[in-house]
Amino acid sequence: MASKVKSGLEDYSDKQRFNFDIYAFFEGGQELYFGHETQVNVNIVETVTIPLPNNGGEESELEKCYLSPTKRRGVERRTLIWAPKGNGLLGDTLNCGIPHTCSKAECPICRVFGGLITSTTEVEGENEKRPATTLIGRLTHSGGVAIQELGPEEKQRAMHPSMIRKPPESEPTPTPFKREYNQPGLLYPVYNHCLSMTDSEFSTVAYAFMSALARLGAGNPKGVKIYDAPLVREDKEEPWIVVDRYLAPLGKRPVVSPSITEVEEAKKQFRKAAFSVAGKEQEPTDELTEGNFQRYIGDAAIAKLSEYLTKFEEEALNNVDAETDN
Repeated sequence: MASKVKSGLEDYSDKQRFNFDIYAFFEGGQELYFGHETQVNVNIVETVTIPLPNNGGEESELEKCYLSPTKRRGVERRTLIWAPKGNGLLGDTLNCGIPHTCSKAECPICRVFGGLITSTTEVEGENEKRPATTLIGRLTHSGGVAIQELGPEEKQRAMHPSMIRKPPESEPTPTPFKREYNQPGLLYPVYNHCLSMTDSEFSTVAYAFMSALARLGAGNPKGVKIYDAPLVREDKEEPWIVVDRYLAPLGKRPVVSPSITEVEEAKKQFRKAAFSVAGKEQEPTDELTEGNFQRYIGDAAIAKLSEYLTKFEEEALNNVDAETDN
């Protein structure tokens, strides 16, 4: 008997699907606390150890600050769940949250990020129970290893988080504690990869990517920005970001080696790859096209993402006219 394998998404849309990539440099404009793995109240930032090439016969390694892709993914998903929908939130409207994802193919969040229901679950407000479901996400995150060889800095704070609330009879004197932070000015090359998505589905990715910038971090302060410097033209600063839309991956991927510690060397590697398509280095320009492969660079990439942001607003968020207080 022949088997018919289904993805669960094949009947949802009749639109053409593409692959999409986002490559960017994030810059920390202030000290940042990202938190070490899943530990609580440890107060150290997450780092990774990079093995260096064996040049002198002795093995060596390098420790670098790290913006974890899994934590970035979590922040992006929450920006969607908490996105404004009328006088409520998108996640509440869809009855979708964390850890209780709805895992429905029609959900713009789960359809992109994936969903999991471990056993048949009864949900308040729904007539039918949700069956055990695994909806595989088609968005992956990578990168996050800082370029510069700048370790964490330690600063003293006035009160330990666990001492914020104390009984009235307790001594109110704050308890000093120390916490590590990623130093300001660190650059983090990051990448989002999207598999077989419609333009509508990628609009969800674009909204999450851009909305998460101001919210990245495990504590306060939070927030990064897209790094600005000359990219396409030598006399104009613009954001270091590349967006690809394609069926076949013809463009060289602007991925920076984590062993690089010099900013100019990392920028050179990124820039050379950004202008390489189909095995040929192209003249620097905002847009590169080869068949069904399209690459947008710098300001053109931001403009393209803005088109998708507007599309997401119209399709997922804009059920009422925005009003301003007089």
